[in-house]
Amino acid sequence: MEIFVVSALKYRPQHFTDVVGQQAITQTLENAIDKDQLPQALLFCGPRGVGKTTCARILAKKINSAGETDTEQDFAFNIFELDAASNNSVDDIRKLNDQVRIPPQTGTHKVYIIDEVHMLSTAAFNAFLKTLEEPPKHVIFILATTEKHKIIPTILSRCQIFEFKRITPKDIQVYLEGIAKEQNVQFEEEALYLIGQKADGAMRDALSIFDRMSSFCNKNLTVAAVAENLNILDHSAYLTLTSKLIDHAIPDALIQYNEIVQKGFDGQQFISGLATHLRDLYLSKDPKTVGLLEIGERLQQQYAEQSTKVDLAWLTDAIELANNCELNYKNSQNKRLHIELCLMQVASLHFNGEKKKEA
Repeated sequence: MEIFVVSALKYRPQHFTDVVGQQAITQTLENAIDKDQLPQALLFCGPRGVGKTTCARILAKKINSAGETDTEQDFAFNIFELDAASNNSVDDIRKLNDQVRIPPQTGTHKVYIIDEVHMLSTAAFNAFLKTLEEPPKHVIFILATTEKHKIIPTILSRCQIFEFKRITPKDIQVYLEGIAKEQNVQFEEEALYLIGQKADGAMRDALSIFDRMSSFCNKNLTVAAVAENLNILDHSAYLTLTSKLIDHAIPDALIQYNEIVQKGFDGQQFISGLATHLRDLYLSKDPKTVGLLEIGERLQQQYAEQSTKVDLAWLTDAIELANNCELNYKNSQNKRLHIELCLMQVASLHFNGEKKKEA
């Protein structure tokens, strides 16, 4: 029986071209290597799961393989990884300072990758400072952290800083499509987009969710199944609810909200999603702003179709009502009534922006 390898490890990038969503950083590093202008201290900072440690490993390998004929050689003996979360004392850094003085046996550089560098103690930072200020020519330090603000300024000033950004749901969706096809997993594009949203910009989290969903859905990722398992409301729920609000069908809207509550969805999550949906409808009314929607073409058509049923005044007032409801949600004593009142108010708006007149 073949041993299962989680996708986060199986598809870990081995080259800069494989890294998703960080093209500006990977291109800068490629150019620095080609021109031999790589600094001796680099700081990779950004959210978890966006490729900091992966890029550090790729860079460490490329530094030593530059000009080498044997491209398969990994120079593992030249690359040292230190987890600052568990090696954060002064003694650990003193050992590191002693090691860096020894030149490499093969390759051109010794590369030290220090992960979660913000976990170093103040004394350890100070012990590391002198080495970082005047490192030997054969040494390159790559520091990685999720909390740049915890690193002392004297360390920051000696590093070239690279800010990694969150990966967009659309980029995650496109990457997962390739993996799904490779693994013969059937999927709906919107289902993969939901995974990208849930991952909150972290590719590692997206791959872990993808593995879980593949098992849960038996290799058939549908929007309904993924939304149910991840406990998130998909776009179809908001499209249906908004149609009822546009038609002034208050009882039907309240019944649908009750069904949403029964499924265990958080009220603030719901009203925040409704405000976002109304904002997306607003953007759909103008071809210039349609590009701001990070959704597939099929959904864009559905949004465009629904947006034709209302005018900008109605959408503006509806967004304001939903936004105020979200802002005041925490202070409300009866949270369910607070949201239901918002739905009633939105459903009572007429298309001229005024409330519907009583018969």
